Amino acid sequence: MRSGQIGEDGWLTSVRRVRSPNYSARPTGSEISLLVIHNISLPPGSFGGPHIEQFFCNRLDPHEHPYFAEIKHLEVSTHLLIDRQGELIQFVPFGQRAWHAGVSSFDGCDQCNDYSIGIELEGTDDLAYTDDQYRALAQVTQTLIAAYPCLTKDRIVGHCDIALGRKTDPGAAFDWPRYLVGL
Repeated sequence: MRSGQIGEDGWLTSVRRVRSPNYSARPTGSEISLLVIHNISLPPGSFGGPHIEQFFCNRLDPHEHPYFAEIKHLEVSTHLLIDRQGELIQFVPFGQRAWHAGVSSFDGCDQCNDYSIGIELEGTDDLAYTDDQYRALAQVTQTLIAAYPCLTKDRIVGHCDIALGRKTDPGAAFDWPRYLVGL
């Protein structure tokens, strides 16, 4: 799915919007200069269904799956989700700080949420991502790089790269050369 353009309101045109309550203002003077790639599946290893959207909107039913009871209290979000079919869903406008990176650091700067955009891929560390996901990710990355001059190809990282020892996503199944060659 084409990512469209970014409107003045920080929302992509031509993508589905699901507004998350889990965001805050970026600190004054912070510039978007980092793109963080994540993965998520809910329940773990399962694809499809409404659970990821529910999670990012604090509407996950803790009685529906034992894992949901463990994470129900978390208030997290992302800017974008790319599902297995390559559909983009935006949860937070880019000008706002999504809560995706947690305790993190890149190039000596802590609190990556302050200056990053988070993209979640529906997937797991060890299962291949789909052609549609790679296509959509490359397209939206090109749109983001064009819109934010401080965001460059060498400032695209995995969650594992900014939360060393704490996070492993997007995992060994993510084909970095395949993704980066398309930019």
